[in-house]
Amino acid sequence: MDKVYHILAIEDNLGDFLILEDYLREGFKKLELVRAKKFKEAADLFSQSSIYFDIVLLDLTLPDKSGESLIIEMVDICNGCPIIALTDFTDIKLGTNAFALGICDYLLKEDINASSLQKCIYAAIERKITQQKLEASEKKYSNLFHLSPQPMWVFELETLKFKQVNESAIKHYGYTEEEFLSMTILDLRPKSEITTFLEAFNKMDTQLGAISSGKFKHKKKDGTIINMDTRGYVLEFEGKISKHIVANDVTEVSSYISAIEKQNNKLKEIAWIQSHKIRAPLAKIMGFVNLLHSDFCSDTEKKELLDYLKTSSVELDSVLKDITEISQDGKITLS
Repeated sequence: MDKVYHILAIEDNLGDFLILEDYLREGFKKLELVRAKKFKEAADLFSQSSIYFDIVLLDLTLPDKSGESLIIEMVDICNGCPIIALTDFTDIKLGTNAFALGICDYLLKEDINASSLQKCIYAAIERKITQQKLEASEKKYSNLFHLSPQPMWVFELETLKFKQVNESAIKHYGYTEEEFLSMTILDLRPKSEITTFLEAFNKMDTQLGAISSGKFKHKKKDGTIINMDTRGYVLEFEGKISKHIVANDVTEVSSYISAIEKQNNKLKEIAWIQSHKIRAPLAKIMGFVNLLHSDFCSDTEKKELLDYLKTSSVELDSVLKDITEISQDGKITLS
C-alpha cells in the first residue's frame, strides 16, 4: 500500500485518458501518472535515463503510429516495462495477437473499470517480477555451468546428443564446442566400454529429478583414455528430457590407488616371508647355539653343529636378500 506506482498512459483521446485517470486514482493510493498523446512523446520519455515506469497503458491507435508496428516499436523502447494494450471492439483481434508481439495483457476500453484495471496492473507487475527472478535464476545457473572448473554437459536422453557443454569440458577433452554439439555421449567412450555403458544407461532412472552416479572410461580427442567419476541429474532442457552431467577426472587418483594396492601386495609378501621363511632358519640357529653351550657335546659334535649353523645362516641371509629385492622393486622402505 505504501508503494508509489509510476504509470505511463499513452492515449491521444482526452476523454478516454480522464476516465483512465479516475479509475487509476480510485485503485491506487499513491500514483504518479504521466500521459503521452503520441508514440514519439513516449519514445522521448523512455530515452531519458531518469525516467522509470511500473506499467505502460497503450492505446493501439495513435496519431503517428498504430497496430502491430506500434506494438513492436513500443516493446523495443520500453526497457522491459510491462505493457497493457487498450483496445476497442474494432481491433480486438489485434489485442489477442499482441501477446505474441510482447504485450503483457489487453483490456477492452468498454469493459474497463477501477477494479479490473487495478487487477490487471497488479498481475502484469507480478508477472514481470516472476520473470525477472526466473531470468536471474537462469543466469545464475548459466554462470555455475559455464564458469565451473569441472567438465559439465547436458545431453538429450532420447538421442544421446550433446545439447550444451561448458568451457572446462572443451579444454579437458580437446573438442571444440561445435564438435561436441555434433556428437553423442557414445563418442566419448572407448569402443570396448560402449556395451558396459549402454547396459548401465538402460537401467538408469529417467524420471525428472532423478540422480545417478558412476565411474566410466572416457576417451579424449587425442585418444587418451581417462577415468571419469560422473554425477547426473535428469531435467527438462529446451523441451526435452535431458541429463546434466558433472564429471571429475580421477585418472591420477586411480593410478595412485593402483600403486598403493601393488605396494600392499608386496608388503603382504614380505610379511609372509618374515612369518614363515625367516622363522625356520632362525629356529635352527637358536637350537644349534643352545646345543653348543651344552656340556654334553663332544668336539666332533660341536664341529658338526657349527657346519649346520653356517648352513642355516646362509639360508637366513638368502631370505633377507629376497625381502630386500621385493622392497626395492615395490619402492618400500623397511625400518
